[in-house]
Amino acid sequence: MTFNEYQAFTKTVAKYHEIFSRHFGSESRSEYLYGALGLNGEAGEVADKIKKLFRDKDGVVDDEFRDGIKKELGDVLWYVARIADDFGIPLQEVADANYEKLRSRQDRGVLHGDGDNR
Repeated sequence: MTFNEYQAFTKTVAKYHEIFSRHFGSESRSEYLYGALGLNGEAGEVADKIKKLFRDKDGVVDDEFRDGIKKELGDVLWYVARIADDFGIPLQEVADANYEKLRSRQDRGVLHGDGDNR
């Protein structure tokens, strides 16, 4: 499955557009909030699992942890795909652009530091 195929699939299980349209009107674009808030929540769940890995398992990764983190990362990916789609950006373009950005930073020796345009 490609990134774009996955992105198209996520649209078939996304129900928030109809809910937001009903409550806020189809032109409000308030569904952008759903993706942003959902992504933040799922990223928090990833962080919480990793916190508990160290708190409860002394940092030892087992199959149960690996399966759990894979599921949470899948939820993160779903929200990334939906946000990209809501803004009309193919998910493959997101991956390609990020690859090119990181490759350029690596080639120029500026992986460390901060700022979007380094």
